[in-house]
Amino acid sequence: MRTDARRHHDPQVRGFASDNYAGAHPEVLAALALANGGHQVAYGEDDYTGHLQRVMHSHFGATAEAFPVFNGTGANVVALQALTDRWGAVICAESAHINVDEGGAPERMGGLKLLTVPTPDGKLTPELIDRQAYGWDDEHRAMPQVVSITQNTELGTVYTPDDIRAICDHAHERGMKVHLDGARIANAAASLDVPMRTFTNTVGVDVLSFGGTKNGALFGEAVVVLNPDAVRAMKHLRKLSMQLASKMRFVSVQLEALLARDLWLRNARHANAMAQRLAEGVRAIDGVEILYPVQANAVFARLPHAVSERLQKRFRFYFWDEAAGDVRWMCAFDTGEDDVDAFLQALKEEMAR
Repeated sequence: MRTDARRHHDPQVRGFASDNYAGAHPEVLAALALANGGHQVAYGEDDYTGHLQRVMHSHFGATAEAFPVFNGTGANVVALQALTDRWGAVICAESAHINVDEGGAPERMGGLKLLTVPTPDGKLTPELIDRQAYGWDDEHRAMPQVVSITQNTELGTVYTPDDIRAICDHAHERGMKVHLDGARIANAAASLDVPMRTFTNTVGVDVLSFGGTKNGALFGEAVVVLNPDAVRAMKHLRKLSMQLASKMRFVSVQLEALLARDLWLRNARHANAMAQRLAEGVRAIDGVEILYPVQANAVFARLPHAVSERLQKRFRFYFWDEAAGDVRWMCAFDTGEDDVDAFLQALKEEMAR
């Protein structure tokens, strides 16, 4: 029985639930087609993965080494395993993705302990880190070995380079290493208007989880080792963690398409600009409160629960704290001005009911 592929969705529909809802950027799809055909050595010895290393050097320096993986959780788990001993712990914000959105994978699969700290805006500081940075000689407590920060944070806020330098200096002085979860690193760089190296290797970050999926890739992220002395057995841990792609060229070529020129930055700047447009419109609507500074591609707001429920029937988005009435609206590389304006009009109508 013949079953031809056909489209099962309306490509004009946009939502504000997640930048993961967006498809792949056309330039990324073109790169995938370019890499197809013929035979290339499997498991990362292909020409595309080799070239990706040189592209990463241009962004993160000559010592950077990229290990492509399937997804962001995999990148974080592999990176944190490479930075910790079996008795090690990772200090992170209570709101960190590794703590609340990865199904316990860092602890269950990575075999490490997360030591969380409440933060008002999603950002750690040296003072907040010190709430958990103690007890290295206490055999009854998991040993703090890593500080993990997210750039930009889960609350849409952005660390400045000076913020991250202070964290790195503080962590290193205490014998700890620093991991940066960069699922939306491009949005942070676009917001700060600086190269990514300015708030990573230049200020002391040891290992980076580099995000591609939220910024136009079909799938694929990478662990980028910035300080080779900070990690052990990366290639073995990637395989052990089920993150070694046999046809790795199709992950690497996507990251190359994003990074070789300025696609990563164009996509991120556009998503950020749409979030600013959305925030400006929301501020003009009585009864809707924006909760955090809008510094990247996320808008967090508080509004009546019933309004959100009605609005969700027209546009997809998620509650962030349903009990409080807090919601999160995300913009993506393909969010258009018309999409934002249509959402704002729907929000006005539902608030007026």
